Order: sequence, then C-alpha cells, then structure tokens
Amino acid sequence: METKDQIEEVLTRGVERIYPSRNELENVLRAGKKLRIYHGIDPTGKLHIGHLVSLRKLRQLQDLGHEIIILIGDFTATIGDPTGKGAARKPLTRRQVLANAIDYKKQIGKILDLKKSNVRFLRNEQWTNKLKPEDLLELASHFTVARLLERDMFQKRIKAGKDIHVHEFLYPIFQAYDSVTMDVDLEVGGNDQTFNMLAGRTLLKRIKNKEKFVLALKLLTDSSGKKMGKSEGNLVAFDEKPGEMYGKIMSWPDERIVLGLEILTNVPQKEIEEVGRQLSSKKLNPREAKARLAKEVVAACHGPQIALLAEKEFNRVFREGLQPDETPKFALKEKELSALDLLCKTNLAASRSEARRLIEQGGVKIDRLLLKDEKSLIRIRRGMLIQVGKRKYAKIV
Repeated sequence: METKDQIEEVLTRGVERIYPSRNELENVLRAGKKLRIYHGIDPTGKLHIGHLVSLRKLRQLQDLGHEIIILIGDFTATIGDPTGKGAARKPLTRRQVLANAIDYKKQIGKILDLKKSNVRFLRNEQWTNKLKPEDLLELASHFTVARLLERDMFQKRIKAGKDIHVHEFLYPIFQAYDSVTMDVDLEVGGNDQTFNMLAGRTLLKRIKNKEKFVLALKLLTDSSGKKMGKSEGNLVAFDEKPGEMYGKIMSWPDERIVLGLEILTNVPQKEIEEVGRQLSSKKLNPREAKARLAKEVVAACHGPQIALLAEKEFNRVFREGLQPDETPKFALKEKELSALDLLCKTNLAASRSEARRLIEQGGVKIDRLLLKDEKSLIRIRRGMLIQVGKRKYAKIV
C-alpha cells in the first residue's frame, strides 16, 4: 500500500470523528511530519478484542513511522474512569492494577511491532504521584464544574438522583495531565473516550499553547448498542483459547459482521463493502461472512495456523455434533452436587447466579439431556459430560 493510501486508511477506516478536523490532521500527515501519538489503557481487567480497534489504528500509524506510546494507566485505574457508568466504579488497589497489567505488553506485541524503536510503554503513576496539592489546584483551575457536568453519564445520574463523587470529576483532569506530561501530538481512543481525550486537548492548549489531535474510533457494540467488554459481561479476551474465541464470534448477531470486519481485521475496505451488499441482497450466507470474521480475529490474536485449526475444530464440533477434542476434565470427590455447584466446580459458570441464569435460559445439558431445574441434585459419575451452550464442555473423570 502506498503512503497516500495508508494515510487515507488512517483517516477513514473505523473512524468516528477527528478533532479539530480531518483536513487539519490530513495536512500534517501528508506533509510528512512525524507525530508523537498515544493510547491509554487502564489495567482494570483483561485486554479484550475491543482493544484491537485502537491497537490496529496505532499499528497503521506506526507503519507510517510515527512514534507510538502505550500508556498503562496504573494511577488512573485506581480512580476508575466514570465513562458510561451509572455509579462510581469500585476502587482498585495498586497490587490489583499491576496484576491485571502483567501480560499487557506481550499481548499488545501481537498487534504492534515491538522490535521497532518507534514504540514504547509508559506508566502514568510515574508523574501523577509527584503532584503536590498546589499542582492539582492549578490543573483543576483550567476546568469548570459546568463543563464536567456536561458528561451524559453524569446527567443521567442527576436525573436518577444518584451520587457523583468528587474523584470522578478528577479523572479526566488526570488523564488530561498525561497529554501535557508526554507532550503528545495525537491521542487515539474509542469514541466513548472523546470527553477525556478532549480534556487533554484543552489542557495542552492552555499550558503549552499546543494543538493536540484526537482520533475517536468506532466501538465494537453488542445488539443493544452497549460497548462490548468486561463491564458488560460480553468480553472476548485477547488470551481466550482460540476455539473459544472463534466460537464466541460465531455466536454474534449478523448485524455485527460488517462492523467487525471494518474495525477488527485487515480485510480490504472494498471487499467489506461488497460483503455488506451481498448480505443485504441475501446473496451471501451470513455464516460464511461471520466465519471469515472469526478466523481473521483469531489469526490476529493467535496466528494464522492456529486460526485455521480453530476453524476446523468449530466445523467438526458443530457440523458433526461432536464434543471438542480438548474437553476439560474434572475429578470430583463429591458423590452428589446441586446443579449450581456442579457448574461452578467445573468452571462452566463463574458464580451460582450465572449458573442459575444459564439453566433458566435452557443452555445446560448433562449427558445430552436438557437440565431444567436449578434445584436438581446431580449424582456424580465418571464419564459424565456437562455442556453449556454450544461450545463449552466439561467431563467428569
């Protein structure tokens, strides 16, 4: 791909909006100026394929020779980003934050080229914890309460009579300070982060009289319009087993296929548009298009050969009605367990409440028979096969 086409891809693919404008950023990129670009990730849990959207955009910019900074928000994660939340986040300890981030660099290295010198990792605890009270007051003086209250989630809380905590007001100010400290030219993030990213633009202008571009990207959303990720319980983790990742993507609704191809893969845009047309005219089976999406995403996270094996295994299981080759096996001492405890002990449910929901939805089978009553007592025997949904199995040995 020629440089002019690469720049066009940066400016259009998966992009929701560019601040202050596309034309201004385009002029800078086409002039050949090398930018310092950053993307922040608060380690509040596992990396998931929603992060793939921003990381792919960063890779496009890295390939154009720009400097890329991955900022691990080990300070801001302890506050908790209020974006989109109807209540304050539960605070995390520094130990929890560091534990969450332990494999981030390795996983991000699947998308960015860490062998190149134009990518580095920073942590905002390095400078934020050095702020004195007078420093914080000076930073806060650049923002008004009225401006901070414009955030839609705060407006919803006010209407619902819910509290807004002072530390939630401070979050965008601390994030803005990251932009100033790193002296960045461009910030990349999901469009739900627009408010926080623009706060950094405001602060950089006022303190250093410098323009900062903001590249707000489309979000991977579920059928209800909610962002997919850990908060909504529909997370597909980067380190998910390939077969599980492939199967989860195959369970997505058809209307997410074209968006997924656009923001999660390297499939050429013209091909994606053709897929959209064929799906609309019913000339293409949605399952085929979704299989391509699943294979591309697994390849990005695990490699092409593993993606091919995941595809073969999925087809073997669901076309032939067989259980997976690598069914997890459990040796249980109990002779009898409640249905809820059985699902939890075999890691098919994370909690009794999740187990109850799975049974209520008709998603649990024991030895191919549907389990209907959550109060059932199950006699444990060797060789018992437990199934949740179409993809998850456990076997008693």
